[in-house]
Amino acid sequence: MKVYCCTQEFILRHSDFDFKDELKLSAYLALTQEIAGTSADELGFGYADLKPKDMGFIIVNTYCEILRPVRLGEQVKVESWPLPPRHGIFERAYRVSVSGEVRANLTSRWCLVDLKTFSLLGAEALGAAHENCPYRQEKTVEVPAWKIPKLDGGKEIYTLRIGNSQCDHYLHANNTRYADFFCDCFSMEEFRPVKSFQIAYVKQAKEGQELSLYREDFESESICEARSGGELLSQFRIKFA
Repeated sequence: MKVYCCTQEFILRHSDFDFKDELKLSAYLALTQEIAGTSADELGFGYADLKPKDMGFIIVNTYCEILRPVRLGEQVKVESWPLPPRHGIFERAYRVSVSGEVRANLTSRWCLVDLKTFSLLGAEALGAAHENCPYRQEKTVEVPAWKIPKLDGGKEIYTLRIGNSQCDHYLHANNTRYADFFCDCFSMEEFRPVKSFQIAYVKQAKEGQELSLYREDFESESICEARSGGELLSQFRIKFA
């Protein structure tokens, strides 16, 4: 039996790259978001399948290790597959490569929710799509720790207001946007080549919400938080090469 893998090739745009002509962290997330959607469509639990049932997938965590940056002018191939769900968590693996060379490995965790009540649903709610899904045990990367320590204060870097252009069809800020929010906590001089980063999505940020971005630097990493009215919405951990 053939092992399942969803594969897509992408032509990247200038707007996908940063001031160093390297693929932005938000662009890595956008690529994985696209292929996750394509794969879910193939397997029968995509947006069009779940929306009529008032169900949807909400991302909880994402982790990425960058082996070598993707640079301006390069085209990428992205591969993805779902791992067996555990305890209500749906995990997905991703691999980003250029001309056969793996440049980054990622993984993300999702929850299936009732869109009316936002209560958590188990895999059985997917019915035949779950029963027939060709899940794979193979991971592309081992996550050192999903839990990001909370900051004991931290320095406030800047504030922003969530606008409609940052929101998706679930009416909250799209997960890819947070990478840009957090990267802007660093100056160009401070933003060195990235070894790994991860984001924890704690609560949704909706249109009109004011976010305050905080940062604290440690010996081997920096941690940032997005808060609204003192409430934690998202966390970010980055390790520079």
